[in-house]
Amino acid sequence: MSDTDKSPFPYVDRDVSWMFFNHRILQEAMRDDVPVLERLSFLGIYSNNLDEFFRVRMATLSRLASMPGKNVTHERVRARNLFSRISEMDSALSKEYENAVRTVEADLADNGILILNEKSLSDEQSHYVRCIFRNTISGFVSPVWLTKLSEFSRESDDRIYMAVELSRHSGKPDYAVIELPVRCCGRFITLPDKDGKKCVMYLDDVVRLSLPMIFPGMGYSSFNAYSFKFTKDAEMEIDNDLHVGPLEKIAKAVKSRKMGATLRVIYDAEMPEMLLNSLMKKLRLDKLDTVKSSGRYHNHKDFMSFPTLGRDDLKYQVWKPLVAPELKLSDSLLQLVVEKDRFIHVPYHTFDYVVRLLQEAAVSKNVKSIKITLYRVAKNSKIIEALICAAKNGKKVTAVVELLARFDESSNIHWARKMQDAGINVVFGVEGLKVHSKLVLIGLKSGKEIAVVGTGNFHEGNAKIYTDYFLMTANPAVTKDVAEVFNFIKRPYRPAKYRNLLVSPNHMRDRFKTLIDEEIANARKGLRAFIHIKINHITDEEMVARLYEASKAGVEVKLSVRGNCSLKPGIKDISDNIKASGIIDRYLEHSRLFHFHAGGADKVFIGSADWMPRNLDNRIEVITPVFNPEIKEDVINTIQYALLDNVKARIIDGNGCLKMQDTSATGHFRSQECLYDRYLEQNRRASETSIPEDNNVQD
Repeated sequence: MSDTDKSPFPYVDRDVSWMFFNHRILQEAMRDDVPVLERLSFLGIYSNNLDEFFRVRMATLSRLASMPGKNVTHERVRARNLFSRISEMDSALSKEYENAVRTVEADLADNGILILNEKSLSDEQSHYVRCIFRNTISGFVSPVWLTKLSEFSRESDDRIYMAVELSRHSGKPDYAVIELPVRCCGRFITLPDKDGKKCVMYLDDVVRLSLPMIFPGMGYSSFNAYSFKFTKDAEMEIDNDLHVGPLEKIAKAVKSRKMGATLRVIYDAEMPEMLLNSLMKKLRLDKLDTVKSSGRYHNHKDFMSFPTLGRDDLKYQVWKPLVAPELKLSDSLLQLVVEKDRFIHVPYHTFDYVVRLLQEAAVSKNVKSIKITLYRVAKNSKIIEALICAAKNGKKVTAVVELLARFDESSNIHWARKMQDAGINVVFGVEGLKVHSKLVLIGLKSGKEIAVVGTGNFHEGNAKIYTDYFLMTANPAVTKDVAEVFNFIKRPYRPAKYRNLLVSPNHMRDRFKTLIDEEIANARKGLRAFIHIKINHITDEEMVARLYEASKAGVEVKLSVRGNCSLKPGIKDISDNIKASGIIDRYLEHSRLFHFHAGGADKVFIGSADWMPRNLDNRIEVITPVFNPEIKEDVINTIQYALLDNVKARIIDGNGCLKMQDTSATGHFRSQECLYDRYLEQNRRASETSIPEDNNVQD
């Protein structure tokens, strides 16, 4: 009954479930009702997701499958079986993906956008490309003879490479490798129009056309180039030397990631066998690694940055971030929060108000301290600039920086050093526990405190595309517990007590189990009982089992799960009362929201934790109850909108279902659009009562 062969109940392995999730993204790229440039972006998201999946999850399975020793035979066999199953799924989806790329490119052409290769250029375009290469690109192209490459262990796996075959009229060909300079030059080059149509060219083909200029005067009569990419194990080796500080340890470990073993290679199927064999020897693969032939172009994650070419009509209509009606620019945000709990729901609302709260705290004479947890931050972070400003103004500023935020380690090291230089007390969390909570605590000279508890990162970029809540409150029921979380991070060996917050690894799991058990008890008494959740991932076996028990007891369980879902809803006598769906739309669904009926008391929570073992047991996470009735109503409304969605929400059945929910009873309901319209209507009503709208918001 279980994909894991160890659970006594229906359970979908998290990696299989993840493949189902990424398939939903691919399906979105194939929808005719999605603007074609957005479909191209979804193809990029699918490709990028798959690369990271191989770097992390498939790498883990590969290591498990290779473990020595008789005591781990079961784990080794299970890992190999799962690795094989995922590889089969990936192979099948690759064919579907290649078909999707061809379909979207054809639709682009129908809309007047051509993606040309080096053989389909007009004379004018060929001349233009050669000039662009000579004047802009050539200085970034550095070919290396394949014979001089001892291995690829030091090469980055997030790049695209070209294997070049150079031939003379007689004799064996020579081989070289070129790393495409995508970071310097972009992946796509805009060309002069052709027959009234917009034209774009892959950088790959620009290089192909320009090969004679890259290898001049060497007597070659023919030039051919074939792209390939490889993926490495992204695990980092962290030094345990007690004499080395955490910053230096992680900085060194990030460098070690470059040396990770290659575990997947994708290459152009047209590559000559002799060249392919020579290349494979340099990549040092083993029998578990994935080697796959494909089309001419790889790293389609670059579709996410495909030029719009002035064709905004082929993108989603812009939804301008709104101002929460109560948060007027002319008022002190600190004072507004002291008076009453406030919230913003990004990207429907502008994230500027979190930034402005910190900016005001940085200069206010009424503020004495600021504490914050930072997991991921923007490239040009206004949040950190506000913290530096606060430190310069004599505030006591503490920033808890998580150095092990995967693939953001280098960025976090950079910001940590910058904050240290500004006099900020930078704390690197708790050894063995990632600090994933999203918290701010502002101490006022009056003795009061203001807390911000978020479902997502304090990241201006993410706030434009991720749906997240940020609760701002001066309620001591929350602020005292938030202060205790910061105390725990500082002194993890001391016992911590929380009156209202659900905090992991302390007791979040037990608190959630209690909330579920209360619904089970009410259902058994014949009372109304339900659990409504909007979340990213549910893979924790104990929580899955608990939800099955709730279903058996008659509790209505409705779930909106964006990513991994290990539940199998709708199984007779096990999960009849569980329904689940997952939304893929213009915004990435990221908020974690929980609503328990609680005998009519409506217990509502928001926070940073998904229901995965890592979140419940191995990280510092915070879930807060929502006390303010208006905010509670808004959160409940958001959950209900997600559950009602039948335009962008696919049914989750544990078998990879891609069907939409039934529209016959309710008509078409797209939750993100309806939420935006709802907030827009709130602003319209607010303007009628003379609350001015701030138009100086993020675009």
